[in-house]
Amino acid sequence: MAAQLGLQRRRALAWLGSAAAAGPALLLGGCGGGGGSDASGSLAGLVAASGTASATTATPTTSTSSSGSSTTTGSSTSSSSSSCTALPGETAGPYPADGTNSSSGSTSDILTSSGIVRSDIRSSFLGTTTQAGGVQTTLTLTLLNTSSSCAPLSGYAIYLWHCDRDGNYSLYSAPTESYLRGVQVTDSNGQVTFTTIFPGCYSGRWPHMHFEVFQSLSTATTGKNSILTSQLAMPSAVCGAVYPYATGYTSSVANFAAVSLSTDNVFGDNTSAQIAAMTPAMSGSVAAGYTATATIGIAR
Repeated sequence: MAAQLGLQRRRALAWLGSAAAAGPALLLGGCGGGGGSDASGSLAGLVAASGTASATTATPTTSTSSSGSSTTTGSSTSSSSSSCTALPGETAGPYPADGTNSSSGSTSDILTSSGIVRSDIRSSFLGTTTQAGGVQTTLTLTLLNTSSSCAPLSGYAIYLWHCDRDGNYSLYSAPTESYLRGVQVTDSNGQVTFTTIFPGCYSGRWPHMHFEVFQSLSTATTGKNSILTSQLAMPSAVCGAVYPYATGYTSSVANFAAVSLSTDNVFGDNTSAQIAAMTPAMSGSVAAGYTATATIGIAR
């Protein structure tokens, strides 16, 4: 854990140093979306108007998809994985909406909002009900304990968020929206499933999704309580299949052509084993949508 925190601190300091040299605009946009809209007012206002979530009434979602070496039979899933990779900690970026940062003086903590515990995260639930357009992606995450023979970790909360197909983040560069953010609680197999869209690629970053892991739903009230903050790297082949051919991803084509995993400021210093673990396995098509699985290894 100390090594993960040290790595996160070094990355954060390095990013802040380079961003400060480039000016205020980069400090806000370096890890964020493609828009520069001012989130003042709507950022904290939308969340404040939504009320407070009840952390004791959520029911863990049972997944019917498998990740890693897990096997699935009907609604019962058993893990048969004998090895797993501990994922490195990564920056949450400037757009987590988890109470750890502010934009134009407003601080947003969507983790305390009623409705944040949900499986389908495509629609906004604060202020509007706009559904984010894009290629449907069903993502199953399996949380495993790397210190205990990769045993499933149940009862943990996972917060997932990412940009829309235009590269914008809800509550920030898409300030009136709250889509593409949600929390699920791991079931007895350590699994959660989210229905979302394939994220766009914005300038300077490899296509990715953010996530935070919490000990329980009751502790998932701020990103400061997370036991792991990291990111998932979208598979190159799927990016190449989606961006040129799916509606609405036009800007992602040139952005994706200009970036690589090795030069990305988040994934660039990870080992090949870590990158493999951070890249979801995906199948499907633009027309039918994609199914994705990833294993999150964490030492507990």
